[in-house]
Amino acid sequence: MTGKTLPSMWRRLALTAAAWAATAGLAAFPGPAQAVQPDEGQKVLVMLRLPPEHPRAQSDYGGGYGDGMARSASRRIATRLARQNGLSLVEDWPMPMLGVDCFVLSVPAGRSPGEVAQRLSLEPQVAWSQPVNLYRAEAASLPPLFLAQPAAKEWRLAELHRVVLGRGVRVAVIDSMVDRDHPDLAGQVQTLQNFVPGRPDAGEQHGTAVAGVIAAKGVRVAGVAPGVRLMALRACWQSPGGPPGSSSEVCDTLSLARALDFAVSHAAQVINLSLGGPSDLLLGKLLDVALARRIVVVAAFDPDLPGGGFPASHPGVIAVADEGAGPAPAGVYSAPGEGVPTTIPGARWGLVNGSSFAAAHVSGLFALMRERHPAAATPLRLATARSSGVIDACATLLGQARVCQDARAKINEASAAARP
Repeated sequence: MTGKTLPSMWRRLALTAAAWAATAGLAAFPGPAQAVQPDEGQKVLVMLRLPPEHPRAQSDYGGGYGDGMARSASRRIATRLARQNGLSLVEDWPMPMLGVDCFVLSVPAGRSPGEVAQRLSLEPQVAWSQPVNLYRAEAASLPPLFLAQPAAKEWRLAELHRVVLGRGVRVAVIDSMVDRDHPDLAGQVQTLQNFVPGRPDAGEQHGTAVAGVIAAKGVRVAGVAPGVRLMALRACWQSPGGPPGSSSEVCDTLSLARALDFAVSHAAQVINLSLGGPSDLLLGKLLDVALARRIVVVAAFDPDLPGGGFPASHPGVIAVADEGAGPAPAGVYSAPGEGVPTTIPGARWGLVNGSSFAAAHVSGLFALMRERHPAAATPLRLATARSSGVIDACATLLGQARVCQDARAKINEASAAARP
């Protein structure tokens, strides 16, 4: 695999991803590389242990992302350490999957970053500290959290993205407000409409996380279909409730109907509905119109609701369950939905669980399929592993092409190299 054969999204990350991957305990993929000293300035990384209330994955609808208090406490510690050691705080990066916050500190000229990192590692709040290295790779590297994404290995995304990115496919995310300014979503949202009047017009957790699974452009995570034209249609709103540090999203018939109407009338090709509730006549009729126009509708299957809940139970809708929750019922597909790194409002990244995010994976996969088969006269179909309902993304898109086997071997090698 060389930089010449990869999409430009991967080429842009050739230098920066390798350095971040090393700091996160992940492997740059693939190709020879050489550690070099930065041309300008010197930096160390300080990993602070997360307090208990820091963002963590939850399996409920809204997920658990915590509040900003723990982040503020960590930043105060990092600021103090920088001041005591004559350093400057440059930036920080929350890394909940590793249980740390990463802070980047600038080291003055004439001092050894290695010695500074060794001294900082002795502080009780510091999990570890290390110098920042830059890497020049001959082949393109993956985003820093790529190897932690379940779909990276299971769906062999790097190889699929050599063939398709979902370019130009219109995907409607009907959910809570998407943070269109998030670094991994900036420029990805073609249309943003708010069908929830009287509430703050700001990015919300669930919608932003779903959008990232589908369309993140590869700053730190790669969406399943980063080339799509995302339609972010707010029909839900975030409300307090649930366990500490969590929130829930609520929608109603009117807001969902307005969003569905907009998606259908503006020629969406895929509609993602990561939500569930009781059957609804109005919404059912709108779904029938969408399906009659050959729009793919994907919904999250909720095992706690009769029939998996609506709209997953509606005829013609693609129902998707989290494959980590056990075998899915007949007629329900399974996709990655456990420990999924994705986008969170406020230029952050975190882990999410649940069928909401499994459904988002499948919406992205259908976007890839639509790019590959733009004029297909028959409905697009998913390939599954045996009768389990677990989706084989590579076989779905590429059949038995050799690229599937090559991808499996390369990603397995990179995953093994990332293990401590």
